[in-house]
Amino acid sequence: MKKILVTGGCGFIGSHTIVDLIENGYEVICVDNNSRSNPRILEGVEKITGKKIKNYKVDICNFDDTFAIFQENEDIEGIIHFAAFKAVGESVEQPLLYFENNLVSLINLLKCVQEFSVPHFVFSSSCTVYGNPNEIPVTEKTPPKPAESPYGYTKQMGEQIINEFAKASSAQCILLRYFNPVGAHPSILIGELPIGRPANLIPAITQTAIGKLPQMQVFGNDYPTRDGSCLRDFIHVCDIAHAHTLALEYLRAKKNNLQCEVFNLGTGNGVTVLEAIQTFEKVSGVKLNYVIGPRRPGDVVAIYANNDLAKKQLGWLPAFSLEDMLSTAWKWEQKLKIDQKFYNEKFSELN
Repeated sequence: MKKILVTGGCGFIGSHTIVDLIENGYEVICVDNNSRSNPRILEGVEKITGKKIKNYKVDICNFDDTFAIFQENEDIEGIIHFAAFKAVGESVEQPLLYFENNLVSLINLLKCVQEFSVPHFVFSSSCTVYGNPNEIPVTEKTPPKPAESPYGYTKQMGEQIINEFAKASSAQCILLRYFNPVGAHPSILIGELPIGRPANLIPAITQTAIGKLPQMQVFGNDYPTRDGSCLRDFIHVCDIAHAHTLALEYLRAKKNNLQCEVFNLGTGNGVTVLEAIQTFEKVSGVKLNYVIGPRRPGDVVAIYANNDLAKKQLGWLPAFSLEDMLSTAWKWEQKLKIDQKFYNEKFSELN
């Protein structure tokens, strides 16, 4: 029995993780209401894996609909929970939307974990739980500071909810704190599909380079970093995806010492926004049209990971360079330009 439920499986990290799970012998079912994802991304997953993916188009904030999925699939061995709203800026503007969506969905899933005795639960967390840390790189023991956005608070609260749940449950849980997932699958059959103007840096770069956006804005150049722009830890989405498979294997092999454990998923290298732009220009040969603008509310100044624990305990080792990340992201953007009608049909269908 190796059936895994992936929530948010039509999203960026979820779709890549489905590929990695299938390539490692798991059966996967997906739940995604497609409010912020394209259901056709699963066609790319199916081309890569040769497997048909069942997606339940369900909002997991609806408990009865969520419960019904578990009734139909009583042999679920593990859950990987990605489904959440994730735009920092939007969360500042609409905090209640984020608290309701991200926390109610989590609580509903954990109720089902309890009711159906699902043994393994892996949570998509974030480096935003650290806030603006006093020292970098951050380790899993770095004390969290106040989050810089409601989105960050939902991840902090989500971790607290899971920790308390694990104490009263037989379920084994892992919290994976991502840094900045970017890039696309090397096949260029799946990648990131932001709806509307992208909130994340790399899609903003590639959409500007392709001409979809007329100009890109760098949010601040007066931060206390080496060039004044924010500093981040960019990690290839396939490296992130594989960590979820390794996390499940870790739990299935009963290697965990605690009911709930946490791991950082980053390369361990800090890259500034301006350095990422320069690297993109080098790998793509495109000069990017960007301007320096004011700071954006909710942005952390600088953060990157100490990933020693994930390497030691999970056997995880990031394989993709920054150049790989930006090159695959650029190839994906070029593919989207060719397939624009195919992907854009989604918006008229769902909105």
